[in-house]
Amino acid sequence: MEDAPLYSALCRFTDTEPVRMHMPGHKGKGLPGWERLADLDLTELPPTGDLYREGGAIREAQKLWADVFGMAACQMLTCGSTQGVYAALTLACPPGSRVLIDRNCHRSVYNAMALLDLRPVYVMKKDPETVESALKADPDIRTFCVTSPDYYGRLADLDGLSRVCAGRGVTLAVDGAHGAHLPFLGIDHFRGADLAVCSAHKTLPALGQSALLFSKGAFSPDDLRGAAALYGTSSPSFPILASMDLARAWMRSPEGAENTRRVADRAAAMRRRFPALSGENTDPMRLTFCVEDGPALERALQNENIWPEMADARHVVLILSPLDTDAELDRLEEALTRADPAPAGEEDLPAPPEPEIVMTPRQAFFAKTELLPLSKAAGRTAARQIGPYPPGIPVVAPGEKITKKHLEYLEMIGYNKKDGEKIPVVRQDS
Repeated sequence: MEDAPLYSALCRFTDTEPVRMHMPGHKGKGLPGWERLADLDLTELPPTGDLYREGGAIREAQKLWADVFGMAACQMLTCGSTQGVYAALTLACPPGSRVLIDRNCHRSVYNAMALLDLRPVYVMKKDPETVESALKADPDIRTFCVTSPDYYGRLADLDGLSRVCAGRGVTLAVDGAHGAHLPFLGIDHFRGADLAVCSAHKTLPALGQSALLFSKGAFSPDDLRGAAALYGTSSPSFPILASMDLARAWMRSPEGAENTRRVADRAAAMRRRFPALSGENTDPMRLTFCVEDGPALERALQNENIWPEMADARHVVLILSPLDTDAELDRLEEALTRADPAPAGEEDLPAPPEPEIVMTPRQAFFAKTELLPLSKAAGRTAARQIGPYPPGIPVVAPGEKITKKHLEYLEMIGYNKKDGEKIPVVRQDS
């Protein structure tokens, strides 16, 4: 395929039929069904390049990604957006520092806070006015971490947040795991971010664990490589890297552009047809139904062999991509017509109770723990995140006190631990 330098370089090397006296152990033979990707599963050699060194086809591929996003630098990742979130916060936050956190962040942010011993200050809303007030109240904060788009496809006002952060010398780090496709729709969503993380595999035709870390310029390619290497495997997958290279090239091709327009148009038509679909300031390729009974709609679709991404008490989320065919979208529309989802009286679930922080995430994560049934945990301190996955957004985070209100909220949103399953809480003698 044209304009895919890394994929082409790997093909040229393997076409020479080298004797592979190096890992991996399958030596390119693979198993039935691996086909060409097994042939490209190599290690760091002069013809293949090294993900954590400058130069070669990998550098070319990363430059092409940076150009698509309008960023100064890009680091390809093979351990998902989790690796990118860890790396971004490592770059932006000195260990032990205070950081402003959008409470809607993914659990990887909370894990990063434990690793880096960060002190969280939470905002329950992520509009520019709320964030500016929080930064004004705590001038020691130098980083704001926000999720956009979120799991439901809602887009934050990153331009407004960027102006607030820039005016106070604060780094804006965006967990955009679900937004890798937005630039291909002509949506320049990440232009205000100092650091942005996107999962290629979530919304683009790329292999699982493929992700990207971008810098607007304050952090150099060397900075990105060093931080990513700290959390990534020292044996990154070339098939994953090549799949990202191919995904970008295909998305920029006439076929990719046409497929993207076609699916986005179908999604827009469904929004007009089904009032239960949210539409204002949302990802054009994500369908989020806001209904009175999310699990019921999910079951109705699953009964027709249509499998949503997730459901909670009031939402059902479907992720579209340019590879969805018209026949598949027809089946979806027909099933939705039969289900006839009525819109919920209120689109959003109420916010969870505000947290009471009794110790830092790191203290809680590394404390001695004991296991308790969730129903018996009121009054104790959470040692791990408590909340449904997906979306992986904690209702109670490590270091926070579990209250009866949290237990009631978890029951309301449909989060029920299996009979006998227990959660880790900090031991009282810690």
